Amino acid sequence: MAKTMLLPIPRRTADELALRAHVALDALRRGKGCIGDAQAMTQAMLLAVFLAELGYENVTAETLGDAERAIASTFDAGRESGEWRLDDTAVGLFAVIVTGYDRQLMNTPLWAISEASDRLDRFQVGEDYRVRDRKWA
Repeated sequence: MAKTMLLPIPRRTADELALRAHVALDALRRGKGCIGDAQAMTQAMLLAVFLAELGYENVTAETLGDAERAIASTFDAGRESGEWRLDDTAVGLFAVIVTGYDRQLMNTPLWAISEASDRLDRFQVGEDYRVRDRKWA
């Protein structure tokens, strides 16, 4: 494995990814969000979970379940009414998730972020997104 895969991603990249999640959360908190913001929250949530499964930070099953229900409700309401928002309880849940995701981006090695991103890509196209066996060369 290349040495760079053992290092965290560049700080600027981590900041850009984290900022996108924080901005989306704020827009949804204020009721000024859009479908892209809800998608960004979903992606941040899934990446945080996938990274936690690799041993970086922790997302409880209860928090994840509550967050999944909240974002599903946001998608339903947004499609129906055009108003994309999270209620105060959901904002609190996603604040915990996004803050943890922010820390993950700063401290997690590139190999883990790459693996989590690959899993997210597979999830988004409906493929098996379970952890694949790593081949150590």
